[in-house]
Amino acid sequence: MKTRVVITSMGFVTSMGTTEHEIMNRFQTDTVGFRFEDDYQGVLVCPVPDFDVRQYTGRLKNRRYLNRGAGFCVSAAIMAAEEWKRSNRLLSHAGLFSGTGPNFDISEEFGEIIRGDRDHSSLQALWMLRFLPNTASSIISEILGIHGENATINTACSASLQAIGEAYRRIKDGYLETALAGGGDSRLSKGGILAYRKAKALLIGHGDPSTLYSTFDEKRDGFAPGEGGAYFVLEALSHAEKRNAPIIGEVCGFGCSLDGWSMTAPEPEGIWGEKAVLHALKEADLQPMDIDLVTSHGTGTLLNDQMEAALIHRIFSEKQPFVISLKSWIGHLAAACGAVETAITLLCMKNSFLPKIRNLKKPCAPDINLVLENHEEQTNLALIQSFGFGGQNSALVVRKWKK
Repeated sequence: MKTRVVITSMGFVTSMGTTEHEIMNRFQTDTVGFRFEDDYQGVLVCPVPDFDVRQYTGRLKNRRYLNRGAGFCVSAAIMAAEEWKRSNRLLSHAGLFSGTGPNFDISEEFGEIIRGDRDHSSLQALWMLRFLPNTASSIISEILGIHGENATINTACSASLQAIGEAYRRIKDGYLETALAGGGDSRLSKGGILAYRKAKALLIGHGDPSTLYSTFDEKRDGFAPGEGGAYFVLEALSHAEKRNAPIIGEVCGFGCSLDGWSMTAPEPEGIWGEKAVLHALKEADLQPMDIDLVTSHGTGTLLNDQMEAALIHRIFSEKQPFVISLKSWIGHLAAACGAVETAITLLCMKNSFLPKIRNLKKPCAPDINLVLENHEEQTNLALIQSFGFGGQNSALVVRKWKK
């Protein structure tokens, strides 16, 4: 019998807030944080307001080596581990799995480069740490005393969902009893915006910023970058029960795959994305008709939404589950999107609530069950999907906890 793996704590930093109450209130009041920044030339973005990593770490010697995305990792991980800290439990043997993205904040890190030379007296001796992918995990380990199995995963927009899946499997297969897993990211910098702008992936517009971004709409025209992070404490069920831990949900299955198709575009039919989903369902010992809710990747780009809608319709041909798209509320969080969307999905399941896909007027996929209005709904099994540049696909099945 395989080990069951449960989520006993989570921490998240998002543009909608950092608590269950804040998130649910934003849904109920239809309040979002999209806006235009003067530096980004008409690109719609969704920042986390007033974020300061010091609110979570206090004094921290190595704070200067955290780029903004890594700061979200550290902050969310500290929040997730708060219950452990309160109970004075040791995390020394826990695992740590982080999904992170590249630091594109080049122009602000290196304000002046002359003929390729940037060696200047103001340059930090260890400036490279702001660009190494494992800096966030190293600092999380130092703060929380984690020394177990670990991995830093950089599979583009599927990274943090894959980090959760890898932690789940380590526990399921008996290598760990406890792990901290999730991720954080931010592309809200001149370099980050430039990168996606050159790739023609961004939504550029004008007018009321809260009304412009939607996914799965016939008029969709690119994504709006967001930022944030989320981490989870995962435990073997027996371990959690032994210490009478509160249980939020259960991770039931995980799958991942590679398209091998294009560096930026998904394989048009979603064949290999489907493989990731079917692996997750098989590992969970479930049939497609058992899934109540799909938290889609739903970027609002022409190719992703088309591929994903076809994939959902094909997999769930016997019974179409509800489909939500949280990026219409928080923007596209790049490497962090899977973890943050998993956290919000668990909150929605706990509150028997389905959030609408904002601004969706003319669905491009009428054959799938896109949620058009906020409403109460009991859902017990959810599938979270993440698809990233390079053809990276991840899928995770979670169950609302009930004994």
